[in-house]
Amino acid sequence: MKPAPMRALGAGTEVVGLRVADVPSPAALLLKTRLLTIIVVLTQVMGDYFLSYGLRRGGSLVGRPPLDFIVALTNPWVALGVLLLILWLFSHMVLLSWADLSYVLPVTSIGYVLVTLTGRFLLHETVSWMRWGGVILIVAGVILVGRTAPSTKPLQPEEGA
Repeated sequence: MKPAPMRALGAGTEVVGLRVADVPSPAALLLKTRLLTIIVVLTQVMGDYFLSYGLRRGGSLVGRPPLDFIVALTNPWVALGVLLLILWLFSHMVLLSWADLSYVLPVTSIGYVLVTLTGRFLLHETVSWMRWGGVILIVAGVILVGRTAPSTKPLQPEEGA
């Protein structure tokens, strides 16, 4: 049996209880993806920075009892870092809900570049030439993957919309 021919659907047309307007246009999806990618990257970089900054002021936790990890959370810098990383997790989950994993992980890896720069200039870490070489490779990968579509599957409209 031959499938029925496709017909153009206008905004507001119902398809199995969902309107065409519920599915964002490719341009809107790309903008939404880029904005959320920025949020994902910035919350990860800032969260890691504040976490590291706060933990360095409290001493090493290596070999310490579990209670010391709880006490470390009372440091305002550590708490801010944890809060930002929780926001990172939620925004990362939202981004992964519509964009391909094979797109999200490489594109958000630009965060590793920003973390390296943060470590070097804000935390005054020594960054070797080997690490800078790795940073250059990450940037090249982000550029390549960033030129592709965020999703290779059709976006499903939200249920109940």
